[in-house]
Amino acid sequence: MTKVLIADDEKHVREAIKMLADWNSHSVTEILEASDGQCAVDLIMEHSPQIVMTDMRMPRMDGTKLLEWIKANRPSVKTIVISGYDDFELVRHAIRSGGLDYILKPVDPDALHEALGKAVEAVRMERFQDNLSTRRNMELNRMKPHYADKLLTDLISSQGSKDDLVRQLREEFGLPENINTCSISVISTAQLDQELLEKFRPMRQLLYFTLINICNEVLLAGQKGIAFHHLENPEEIVLLIWDKTVRATLEEIRGGVDLALHRRIHFGLGSSQSFPSGAAASYHDAHLALWQRNLNELSGWLHTVTPPPHKPLRLSSNEENFRMAALSGSADRISAAVDDWLEQIRKLSSVTPAQLEQWNSEWDWMLNRWMDLDVEPASPEPDKDMLLELPRSLPLDVQGRLSYSLWKIQYEGQLAAASRILTQQHSRENHIIHDIADYLKNHYAEDISLQDMAARFFLSREYISRRFKQEFGVNISEFLADVRIEKAKLLLLNPQLRISQVAEMVGYQDEKYFSKVFKKLEGRTPNEYRKEQFSR
Repeated sequence: MTKVLIADDEKHVREAIKMLADWNSHSVTEILEASDGQCAVDLIMEHSPQIVMTDMRMPRMDGTKLLEWIKANRPSVKTIVISGYDDFELVRHAIRSGGLDYILKPVDPDALHEALGKAVEAVRMERFQDNLSTRRNMELNRMKPHYADKLLTDLISSQGSKDDLVRQLREEFGLPENINTCSISVISTAQLDQELLEKFRPMRQLLYFTLINICNEVLLAGQKGIAFHHLENPEEIVLLIWDKTVRATLEEIRGGVDLALHRRIHFGLGSSQSFPSGAAASYHDAHLALWQRNLNELSGWLHTVTPPPHKPLRLSSNEENFRMAALSGSADRISAAVDDWLEQIRKLSSVTPAQLEQWNSEWDWMLNRWMDLDVEPASPEPDKDMLLELPRSLPLDVQGRLSYSLWKIQYEGQLAAASRILTQQHSRENHIIHDIADYLKNHYAEDISLQDMAARFFLSREYISRRFKQEFGVNISEFLADVRIEKAKLLLLNPQLRISQVAEMVGYQDEKYFSKVFKKLEGRTPNEYRKEQFSR
């Protein structure tokens, strides 16, 4: 249940916002209206909306004062500024006051939809975090998390005396005094699948908090150990376990993670060592075990140190094959080059996460090297920001195993993008921006965003946005609207089709919004256009 307050002294602006926004898709249940900042304050006090959209120039209390009041009195409220003034000071004030977005009038529906979605998602994530907080163990609540993380991170480092750290942990956080031995276990968020990491991308700290909370519900409740965030290696959750039932404890934690996140995670486990002097050695073994685990194994989730694979395979040894495939511009040749590489991998007895990271580093280096080689001495520097880097998540499935299909998609997409870049100087028809335009023309009825294009063509959003505007003089949303309306004009010649059907066939779920866009571009409504065509 989400409430939104629209504050603007012009009633027609409030009405336009109410009409343009797709409230249902964002689960907005109530829309409040205020004609000035003071009225907005009164409504916030009475109804507690989660999102406020405000103008900057209003009587009695303007937008700047309203934003300051919200920041001081209702900091959890998400604010979006909708203003007719493209003023740097106003933008800066909005940002300083916690505004999520600054939209200029006249309001662009896509910008409004994106800003509202961002605000609703922030509200949802805060609710989720609040719900998790209520379940936190009382002893964990008593701790000062960051300070505890700092002391425990220092404890597993290989330098300095540990006695003073242990004393502080006992005095301030109740660490038991009768710990003689310990084992360290490690979870790495870098070894989670891309889908889960993308879900937590806006709030990565929430992922760390969730994992630590689940671990400590088991460890602290039974006085078996403690989990903490490794401050020097932020992708790691470290478990210091002093209880003897290590495997059973980790199995219980694994079940909790599976229940909360629907993922079967992997643990690296170090050897049992004397406490506190052996904590660093146990951590080193646990970290190494997790990164040297065999991703081709179909079973096993608890990993201990094994000898590293012999004769490491280098991706750079296949560089010429990859480069010639990219230069060929052939999808079949690109696919074959990737298949050749993956076939070499399948023959290995072991593939580890550490090897995947090494190969990804080699891949990024290789592609950047090609960009340099393709530029003539007198030519400008290439746009190195255009290629998307490989996802920082490894190509693993939800079970933490190597997914050859995902890996193939990643590498083929990167090679296809590199192919377009390498050949675009010689052939305008092969220019990647024209490929994107062609895709929009063929998929105009689908829900398409800039992020979708970035993911599909393995280019950065910034590069696509900038080059598309340079090439066609309009942004992607404007280009797509033009394509859709041209298609709609053809469909309107069929008297058997209702206006709502035409709207849906060209990608608009809202008939009113379709009519608004049509009139803006054609100067008349779809119905008027249809009557005009049949009257000739």
